[in-house]
Amino acid sequence: MLAAALALLPAVAAASSAERRLDNGLRIIVKPDRRAPVAVVMLWYKIGSIDEVNGVTGVAHLLEHMMFKGTKSVAPGEYSRIVAAAGGRDNAFTSQDFTGYFAMLQASQLELALRLEADRMANLVLSPGEFAKELKVVMEERRWRTDDRPRSLVYEQLMATALTAHPYRRPVIGWMNDIENMRVEDARAFYERWYAPNNALLVVVGDVDPGRVFALAEKHFGPIPARALPERKPQEEPAQLGVKRVTVKAPAELPYVMMAFRAPPLRDAERDWEPYALEMLAAVLDGNEAARLNRTLVRGERLASSADASYDGVARGPGFFYLSATPTPGRTAAEAEEGLRREMRKIIDEGVMEEELARAKAQAVAAHVYQRDSMMFQARQIGVLEIAGIPHQTLDLQLAKLRAVTSEQVREVARRYFRDDALTIVHLDPQPLAARRPLAPPAGLRHAQ
Repeated sequence: MLAAALALLPAVAAASSAERRLDNGLRIIVKPDRRAPVAVVMLWYKIGSIDEVNGVTGVAHLLEHMMFKGTKSVAPGEYSRIVAAAGGRDNAFTSQDFTGYFAMLQASQLELALRLEADRMANLVLSPGEFAKELKVVMEERRWRTDDRPRSLVYEQLMATALTAHPYRRPVIGWMNDIENMRVEDARAFYERWYAPNNALLVVVGDVDPGRVFALAEKHFGPIPARALPERKPQEEPAQLGVKRVTVKAPAELPYVMMAFRAPPLRDAERDWEPYALEMLAAVLDGNEAARLNRTLVRGERLASSADASYDGVARGPGFFYLSATPTPGRTAAEAEEGLRREMRKIIDEGVMEEELARAKAQAVAAHVYQRDSMMFQARQIGVLEIAGIPHQTLDLQLAKLRAVTSEQVREVARRYFRDDALTIVHLDPQPLAARRPLAPPAGLRHAQ
């Protein structure tokens, strides 16, 4: 099965994209995919929590909500109703690095999606009344997504501790005090500062003709003028000088441990090698049922009910490698931490077997190939890479580099980056569940963070 998946790689690579830039700076990337009469229209803004400042954390996410609250010609909430009436669906997302909006609908409705997206790029109405209502929704969203979820609190404290200066230390949804004190003027200033064609990327994937997409984009986005963007200054994180530890007390059934160590993100798809080795390290630890963490800590020793490894290597800011585990009842977070450390030490001391690496590599590469069957994934993959400054045309090169990773390279990145001086550890100290206030999803919450 894996061999068959890998054999698909040349066929997937054959579908090429087309690109154009309008005079106002809007970049357009079109990836034809004729397998269904569907189009995904995804507009990316190079603006996320990384671009916020203290006092208005969460404004990028809040503005994402407000983008559905009406323009000069579309009433509040009407955008989604129009898309749904055309047989489509829509949503949005905000991250540390970007904010994105998408509609997936019949290819014949392409112009509708582009017209609506261009309209709210230029003509958003930010009314105080709608803002006040949405502010309450976002506060409830924070309570539901973070404050009432112990693992989310652990991750939030992990990032706030691991980083001293870089804005990645702030949560995407924002600190509650900042949300409570947000004003409509804050959202309007953010919109006027960053929502411009020369700070945006339009990605269209599906049963479309690139020439027609370019013509329709020129028609609807072309009249929107470019805007002078604020200077983005380097935001390098100071070197970490020793291990950092935090304990989070929250209502929970079991302890939990999460560890993060700084690791280089992908910057040059052709010349870099460490990011590919780090991805394979994550696959060796947690890429399949036979991977090390599951085989040893979960099934073998029964030390943990779950154990995970992941690498966050495509980012505008610093990269991280994460390890986490939930100990089984009766075991502690300290024991789970030691189990994770022991598995990393084995790789550093003994390396990985060629057969083990081959299995992890096949799984990882096959996953990349399978995901390309989704138009939505293709559009998202293109946007994530391009916003991070990595050309999406290097996707097949990236797969080739993954397949070329050696066992010694995996061992070397483990040796190089799993160091206490660059490590942050958070333990969850579970408190009685009676203290927990169960929350339901806030009314009106629909858009993904």
